[in-house]
Amino acid sequence: MRKGARELLWWVVILIIGCAVGRALGHLEEGEGGGGGGGDQGSQGRDHELFLMHDSKQMVRTDAGEMRVVRSSGAGRSMAEKPMHVGFITMEPKSLFIPQYLDSSLILFIRRGEAKVGSIYKDELVEKQLKIGDLYAIPAGSAFYLVNTGEGQRLHIICSIDMSESLQMNNFQSFFLGGGTYPTSILNGFSPETLSTAFNVTTSEVEEMMSGQGGGPIVFVKDSHQPSTWAKFLEMKNQDKFKHLKRILMGFDGEIEQKSDGAWSWRKLLKVVIGIPDKKQPVEPNEPYNLYNRKPDFKNSYGWSVALDDSDYSALSNSGIGVYIVHLTAGSMMAPHLNPTATEFGIALEGAGRVKIVFPNGTSAMDAKVNEGDVFWVPRYFPFCQTASRSGPFEFFGFTTSARRNRPQFLAGANSLLKTMRGSEFAMAFGANEKMYDHIVNSQREAVILPSADVSPPDERKKEEIAERVPKLGIREFGNDGF
Repeated sequence: MRKGARELLWWVVILIIGCAVGRALGHLEEGEGGGGGGGDQGSQGRDHELFLMHDSKQMVRTDAGEMRVVRSSGAGRSMAEKPMHVGFITMEPKSLFIPQYLDSSLILFIRRGEAKVGSIYKDELVEKQLKIGDLYAIPAGSAFYLVNTGEGQRLHIICSIDMSESLQMNNFQSFFLGGGTYPTSILNGFSPETLSTAFNVTTSEVEEMMSGQGGGPIVFVKDSHQPSTWAKFLEMKNQDKFKHLKRILMGFDGEIEQKSDGAWSWRKLLKVVIGIPDKKQPVEPNEPYNLYNRKPDFKNSYGWSVALDDSDYSALSNSGIGVYIVHLTAGSMMAPHLNPTATEFGIALEGAGRVKIVFPNGTSAMDAKVNEGDVFWVPRYFPFCQTASRSGPFEFFGFTTSARRNRPQFLAGANSLLKTMRGSEFAMAFGANEKMYDHIVNSQREAVILPSADVSPPDERKKEEIAERVPKLGIREFGNDGF
């Protein structure tokens, strides 16, 4: 009798769990609220904001700048196959984000301003100047720092935070190399005697260094607010900076191994002199990549798009993250499509628009307005589209959870699946005759980015030879000729 009761209890638990999962995946109506604008507050209600990322948390705030992180929330969070947050870093002129490393990898995107980033690459300090549109990857566990070098200009950075290697699920951890009373340096966990031995200095010198910083993770430099420690650090030569960071990380001041690359330099010089062209190679991981300097993968009268993968920027192969940017003219639409290989995270950079997402069961998952600064995400396989407001252009940028070449499958337009697979089978699937089916799937002559109804009425036709030039796969295949 006791065994029977126990089995009955297990069946009740299973039933409860099944109902909960069914509600989460079938309806997903319990989206959490939070800060941030952009969600449509009309009759759709909060259940149609499920894939807007409202959950914003301030991680750092000082007089010199701040960092906040936005993450997916509610039942939808479990549908992302890779844990990722989106970070926003703001730094005042002449400020420094002090040296640290994370248990998560970052991809930085310079939205506004100019910056200098210092990081360790192959046991050497590499410093790069970054400008608007630049991307820069920082692997998990790699020490780095950021400096706002723009004259009188605030620095704005958007970054992906991939927590695949983090110590805690759905969270990331900073390990500050420098610090004192605030933030606390990781070195503070060792006794002064241990540090005295490791650095080969006196305990009083160690204690003075460990108590000199109290301005926070983002500090001013070279003005009345500056802490002299960081001003001196920034004025060091690269080799001295590397030695300083290496002493902190490894506890000793060893000789820096110099790699000899003279043969490569002469070989490269010879190629230039005799005019042998290099094969196209992806940008190296320790170099920035500028999105705005790249020719669009697709472009027409209604917008353009760029999709970056590891064949373009080798740093993406280490992070496993892809990058994209889309610009839509007023009223235009990114055609309904799905991503078969990755979840997509998007940030509205300019203007306003709508993001529409569909559940696998054919019901609307979200139809929400997004404004500049809003963050949204689209689960892998879910059909969706973005439409620009008629009042102006809409530009959005984002990350995908795969660094491989993405081949989005379009559901409408000249390159749609319905057109590629047209035939009696599809006509029968819709309960229509082939003539009607062909009329519908062939009426739209544009591909990928479509005009508004006012610009391109349904009965408008273009020359057949233009349509024939449109390939049948993915964003990256379209529009490379003639633009």
